[in-house]
Amino acid sequence: MKKITTILVGLMLFFLIQNVIAQNSDYQKKIEILKKQKEKITQQEKQALKLEIGEINKRVERGSISSSEAKELKMEIAKKRALNIENRLAIIDNKIALLERNEDVLVVGEAENSITELEIGLGRLIFDDPNFEIRFGRKDRIKKYKYDRRTYSDFVMAIGLNNAIIEGQSLDDSPYKIGGSRFFELGVQWRTRVFRNSNFMRLNYGFSFQFNGLKPDNNQFFLENGGQTELQEFDLQLRKSKLRMDNLVFPVHFEFGPSKFRETEKTIRYSIHKQFRFGIGAYGGFNIGTRQKLKYDFNGERVKDKFKRDYNTSDLIYGLSAYTGVGGTLLYIKYDLNPIFKDAAVEQRNISLGLRFDL
Repeated sequence: MKKITTILVGLMLFFLIQNVIAQNSDYQKKIEILKKQKEKITQQEKQALKLEIGEINKRVERGSISSSEAKELKMEIAKKRALNIENRLAIIDNKIALLERNEDVLVVGEAENSITELEIGLGRLIFDDPNFEIRFGRKDRIKKYKYDRRTYSDFVMAIGLNNAIIEGQSLDDSPYKIGGSRFFELGVQWRTRVFRNSNFMRLNYGFSFQFNGLKPDNNQFFLENGGQTELQEFDLQLRKSKLRMDNLVFPVHFEFGPSKFRETEKTIRYSIHKQFRFGIGAYGGFNIGTRQKLKYDFNGERVKDKFKRDYNTSDLIYGLSAYTGVGGTLLYIKYDLNPIFKDAAVEQRNISLGLRFDL
């Protein structure tokens, strides 16, 4: 019995010694981790100071601040970064002192898995109890604001009336319904400031899908006759007759108008919100589809015919466009320089007038 007791006591002492050795090794590793973190803190703050001084120098080059103002700002941020280093190193030193004094047995927090976070400039010090591990939530990453944003993007939508300018005729004599012929446009544009220190002129560019519709008057419809597309009277009474041309175009506009200038320590911005704007430019692209829709009654039944054909419409689309207004709501006009129908005896060109919305 005494032998068994002696063996058990020996085993307990063995495991206790092994546990103490393991704890001591783990304790030393944690202290080494904390010491390495001290080196990273100084590097991070110095890198942040370097980036901030670079941004101040750019502001001096642009003429937004004077050299004396830049000097004061540099002194302020240098003082701030020095204090950051001092405070953050003090936190690490206190953690090391706690570990050395208590040999990794001190538990911080009310619950076993409680977490304490400390926000510090470039990242977060997160203390995971009871292990006293330290890590950075945004490790070695410095959030850098874009100081001068020169390019913006918008969704573009336009809607309005559509018709055709016919050679030798006025718009009053158009064979197409003035109110019934409409257009719709949907696209994306990018707006880039042209000059470095002025936002009075911008270059707008992007792509749009245009849907131009023409509704013939006097019970007429479009008919291909050899190489010509002509309007002819339909045999029955039409309830609807419409030709729609779908285009993919790439508009480019020069835009002019005032803007509001805003400057902070980290950014400068030019806002055109609720500001007058005027743009003029051109577009070019391709016809991606033409179709005609007819609705009529036949033998007491309603008939709807859809024809997707070429109808001799132009493959290449190009023209001029302009807009003006305040903010995101604009009066919009566009005019195709290409004829609607190729090799037509009398040339017709599409024209549109409506409202454009930059969303």
